[in-house]
Formats: sequence, C-alpha cells, structure tokens
Amino acid sequence: MIDKLPAMGVQGQMLAEMQRMQLQAHHTSIAPAIQLASLGTPHFSEVLEGAVRHVDRQQHVASEKQKAIDMGLSDDLSGTMIESQKASVAFSALMQVRNKLQQGFDEVINTPL
Repeated sequence: MIDKLPAMGVQGQMLAEMQRMQLQAHHTSIAPAIQLASLGTPHFSEVLEGAVRHVDRQQHVASEKQKAIDMGLSDDLSGTMIESQKASVAFSALMQVRNKLQQGFDEVINTPL
C-alpha cells in the first residue's frame, strides 16, 4: 500500500548522485552560453511546476501514512512523522521561493521608468 524506502538506500542514492555530479564537474569544461541553450535546458516554468508537483506528492505521501496510522493499518509512527516533517520542510521552502519571486516582481513593478 505505502512504499517503504530504507533510509540507507536513499542516502546511498544521494551519495552516488553527488559523486557522479562531482566527477562530471571535474571532467567537463565550461561550455559557451549558446551551446548550453541548445542542450534543451528546462524552462523556468517547467522547473517551478516540477517543484510544486514534488511538494504535492510529498504531502500526499505524508497524508496517506497519517491515514494508515489513524485507521490502525500501520504502526510506523516514526516513519509517518518523518514524512510529515519532510512535507512540511518542502512546503516551507516552496513558500520561501514564492515570497522571493513576489519580492522580485514587486521590485520590477515599482522601478521608476
């Protein structure tokens, strides 16, 4: 019903990804901006939409785990609390990004011409 990921597995995946990125950073040179644009970099709206979907997914996972605890289907209280905190932190980070975007937008709008 609810997917369980071992903590070491997630940490191992993150460590492997960080090592891969480190190797990639050491073995690649900086490409000109024109070349980077042609690589198919995602648009800002796509990145923002992906972040919102990720936060939404985390909140749904936390909600499902909480329902399972409430209904007596699971006794993994610590896992539920961890997922709830992950969702809370992700939502707080998203709100900080939104506030910074709003602040930047307000600065642009209030700039005298």
